[in-house]
Amino acid sequence: MKVKATLKQIAKELNVSVSTVSKALNDSPEISSQTKIKIKEYAKLKNYKPNIIGLNLKNRKTKTIGVIIPNILNSFFAKVFSGIEKVADEKGYNVITCISNESLVKEINTLEMLSNGTTDGFILSVSQEAQKLQDYSHFIDIINEGTPIVMFDRIADEVECDKVVVDDYDSALNVTQRLIDTGCKNIALISSVDDLSVGKLRTQGYLKALADNGIAVNENIILRTNSEEDMKKRIDAIFENNTIDGVFALDERDSVAALKVGIKKGYKIPEELSIIGFADGILASRRLTPSLSTVSQHGVEIGEVAAQLLIQRLEADEENELPYQTVIIKTNLKERESSRTKKKSISKK
Repeated sequence: MKVKATLKQIAKELNVSVSTVSKALNDSPEISSQTKIKIKEYAKLKNYKPNIIGLNLKNRKTKTIGVIIPNILNSFFAKVFSGIEKVADEKGYNVITCISNESLVKEINTLEMLSNGTTDGFILSVSQEAQKLQDYSHFIDIINEGTPIVMFDRIADEVECDKVVVDDYDSALNVTQRLIDTGCKNIALISSVDDLSVGKLRTQGYLKALADNGIAVNENIILRTNSEEDMKKRIDAIFENNTIDGVFALDERDSVAALKVGIKKGYKIPEELSIIGFADGILASRRLTPSLSTVSQHGVEIGEVAAQLLIQRLEADEENELPYQTVIIKTNLKERESSRTKKKSISKK
């Protein structure tokens, strides 16, 4: 059985742009008859089956951007969406937002539905299930059909597209170093996002900081899991059975859970236990006592940059394809009441 070719593959083989292939297959008057014949014959040879709705889209811009986020409860994604909508509105674009609910199937279905004439391109953060299974073929298929994608936060290295990320590894290294500099020697790692790209990078940064300071890795105070439910079941044991004086939590839910358990176990925070978490959400900054020290990911800025990258690609000269970019947004540490700002003093007897 023949393998179906893609627009991108045909364009590469014939040394023309994806746009030229699309227009030729759709009988656009902009393309010469000779080029049309050449492209159509090659497409037939390679078993290409054109998607008529998708082809029409190349000549009829919708001025609409599709945004797919993994879940609606995470305030970080709400901030990113705010940035996307701001830039889209300034540039005259509408935004359609969908939730994948961390499901690979829903992510695939949403991409297929919105790419058939509804949107010009996508801004998205990869679902947990897609990252767990390392299944990114649906993104590659959409891009090959000529619809651009910009990934943010959770990305797939295997997919060639524009990306906007934060410096997860460096941020984690710096946060762990900050805990060490303020006197922490037994720093627990709490992660319910271990199967996500961001979780892996943050864990690597934590481990590098320990190694840089000659601190042995204690697996007994490292909790790495793939769900909030499992994290909550296991977190008590970290506090009950081990001596800890610091916590680095890799997600807002993880940091909130660590703070609550630490208080329940009788720790004085931050005098006896310093806690720093990723994601500067509403819970961390406003609704907890003591307030949580957090890594701010600048979600609004991520959204703005992602929208700018996509619109720039959509409005570029179709004959001169832009090189893909990966933009790294620097985070910053917001120190609040849950972490020490200086090394604790040792009382003399």
